Amino acid sequence: MKTSKALALALSTLTAWGATVVDASATQLEASKPNIILVITDDQGMGDLSCMGNEVVQTPHIDRFHDKALRFTDFQVSPTCAPTRAALMSGRVPFKNGVTHTIFQRERMALDTYTFPQALQSAGYATGLFGKWHLGDEDEYLPGSRGFDEVLMHGAGGIGQVQYGDFPPNGENTYFDNVLLHNDTIVQTEGFCTDIFFDAGLAWIRRQHEAEKPYFAYISLNAPHGPLIAPEKYKKRFLDLGYDAGTAGRYGMVENIDDNFGKMMTQLEEWGALDNTLVIFMTDNGATHLNGKLNGQKIKHYNANLKGGKNSPHEGGTHVPAFWQWQGVLAEGVDVDGLTAHIDLYKTFVELAGAELPDDVQQLDGRSLLPLLENPQADWADRELFFHCGRWNPGKLDSAKYVKCAVRSERWRLVNNKELYDIEADPFQQNDVAQSYPEVVQQLSQSYDKWWASVQPYMVNENLPKLRENEFPLNIRYYQQLKETGIPTWAPESY
Repeated sequence: MKTSKALALALSTLTAWGATVVDASATQLEASKPNIILVITDDQGMGDLSCMGNEVVQTPHIDRFHDKALRFTDFQVSPTCAPTRAALMSGRVPFKNGVTHTIFQRERMALDTYTFPQALQSAGYATGLFGKWHLGDEDEYLPGSRGFDEVLMHGAGGIGQVQYGDFPPNGENTYFDNVLLHNDTIVQTEGFCTDIFFDAGLAWIRRQHEAEKPYFAYISLNAPHGPLIAPEKYKKRFLDLGYDAGTAGRYGMVENIDDNFGKMMTQLEEWGALDNTLVIFMTDNGATHLNGKLNGQKIKHYNANLKGGKNSPHEGGTHVPAFWQWQGVLAEGVDVDGLTAHIDLYKTFVELAGAELPDDVQQLDGRSLLPLLENPQADWADRELFFHCGRWNPGKLDSAKYVKCAVRSERWRLVNNKELYDIEADPFQQNDVAQSYPEVVQQLSQSYDKWWASVQPYMVNENLPKLRENEFPLNIRYYQQLKETGIPTWAPESY
């Protein structure tokens, strides 16, 4: 693989923070055209990694990656999955893409959105998606129409969610031997879903590597989203310890992800690809299954001491891991504490690729992270980020304004327009200080009101009809292909 411009210019290093750091003055990351691999997991929170303090689950491969990574320690996403994915793809808040739910056609990303994979394609990148899409399943909404050359995906928001649009057979054999969409063909796979998505991604990455073509690989896992199912060998240790089946399944999925992530990093190293490849590990929202049982007794699972989980307006709903590695180019073992977010990846990737955006591209809400990638100590101006869990019932938009919402600045988090937390002093949100800082409540509340008004015109998916199971596009497509040509067996190429 050809050496990146950034690496070629990174001629000197210095030592700081007890870690190796590439001299920022020598990097010039813009238009350096690295390969980009984004691994994003589903419903895995800050506490679901041993490097983040979990003493039950074991994630040695991601731990090693974390230890050598540049780590965004205040990285924010949306409280649920489709909104986060819409924000990533568009560079703007999800409500501006019409994404206000995860089901009921309100997960469809507006068709006027120009995605960053489209931008990367225009700059000569190959683009591949392996796993979860969750931004619409009609032809015009599918990833093949939104900037991806190679696609292997399940339908709806989760494998087996047939009632929301996944392929009918997946409701009977969830997470194993799934029916998936491979480009334009529905196929039958064999094996555990996470293994299939990583294997398919690696096989495709190897082809791009050998062709010396820059690529973006989006390994977007459905795990550890429920149902909490893992291969038996991954569940056994937790069951033997006395944990309930749900906990064993969920932590088993996490450890399976870790093994696959380690396998990916080993392959990239063997191929000599790491010096020109930016690898990112992150999750799409806070954790689920925060309670369980150990030897029959109810327990709370470790959540990094954060308040709330998935579908919560608190830190536990939106504060997630974000570890970035680019061997020899990015700082290693360094924490970046500026307030960053999912909406920032769009500009970052576009600038790294040297892509030009069309004149009519949507207004972007995010920032480029290049200043922090080049210099983790760079100035990073304060900002206000807005969150809303959405999911209001049809016709209830107006009454939902202050329900499960938040505004976040570097110091403050205003929740539901009434609770105020000093995140710098109280990251675990133990003390509501609204009474002590009424001026802050007023300021953030006014900002939220302006934001709420600004997103209303973009909610293009509101009040659409609820589809029956046989009306979902992938359901119709499955039975049509089954009748006309059948469903072929498919497996990833060897790598």
